[in-house]
Amino acid sequence: MSTFIIRIILLAAVIYTSVIYAPLPWGGLANASLGALLGVAIIWLEFRIRTVPARQVAGGFIGAVLGVLLALLVGIPLSKIPMASNAQAFWQSLALSVLTYLGLLLGLKKAEWFDPLSVIAYFRGTTTTRSYKILDTSVIIDGRVADICETGFLDGTMVIPQFVLKELQQVADSADSLKRNRGRRGLDILQKIRKMSGIDVNISEVDFPEVKEVDLKIIELAKLQSAKIVTNDFNLNKVAQLQGVPVLNINELANALKPVVLPGEFMRVFILKEGKEYNQGVAYLDDGTMVVVDNARKLIGKNVDVTVTSVLQTTAGKMIFGKAIESFNSAAVEKG
Repeated sequence: MSTFIIRIILLAAVIYTSVIYAPLPWGGLANASLGALLGVAIIWLEFRIRTVPARQVAGGFIGAVLGVLLALLVGIPLSKIPMASNAQAFWQSLALSVLTYLGLLLGLKKAEWFDPLSVIAYFRGTTTTRSYKILDTSVIIDGRVADICETGFLDGTMVIPQFVLKELQQVADSADSLKRNRGRRGLDILQKIRKMSGIDVNISEVDFPEVKEVDLKIIELAKLQSAKIVTNDFNLNKVAQLQGVPVLNINELANALKPVVLPGEFMRVFILKEGKEYNQGVAYLDDGTMVVVDNARKLIGKNVDVTVTSVLQTTAGKMIFGKAIESFNSAAVEKG
């Protein structure tokens, strides 16, 4: 039975119950309207609950129950105060409404307060706060995140939103062979992460229908779960930081781990191609760092000894500039 049919049955049942029991004294039409309004409100509430994590739903429920219990306790001394019955009923109803409302809000916003493990940890002087990290599509396809998880540098819960999985599936089903291979690689990376011991993977069903772009959905989910975003997308990185969401950028990590090279040091590189400027050659280190070498145009296809002249840090990473050492490399030219 589809969800739509279940909602129709619920709506009809609420309308029928309102007409049969007639809580309003103004006839069948008024009671049917009341039932329809209540049914629509229930369905709307169901849609709203679907976007809230289960932990917050549980926290809101427990907070509301505690608010009701506190209101009952407050009602006991109120009943002993001499006052008119209608005034007494008003203050008791107000206490019930206010305390239930506050309990519900606190439960939704501070669900960890009602987590038994958090309460025990509080009295023990420890903490059980979970560390959530949301993976976006680009970092999953990139694949390096699996290696980082395997080394233990990423801990906590890896959150994979359902809308990210959907986007990844669309890439894997693309007619373009390159995109299709990238998408399938991303799905393989997810399987690899799920099988790792010590890594908790959570597929989040939370969605934001009013938000169209996947990147903005990820930011909203990170705000909701107090999570960090793991990405290598430069634009997502900047937008998330502007909104106060912490980001772990894989590219920034890779740049931070590259070996430090200082001007005047020597290195041996393989000249792969011609540079943009006159008499330049271009080489690459094992980590992908570009090395631009002066006086190396004649040395393309050979291993060259280089003196580092400067290091430039760019948004894409480090670039090393050097100069071929003539005394060492003239022999390589003659030999070639």
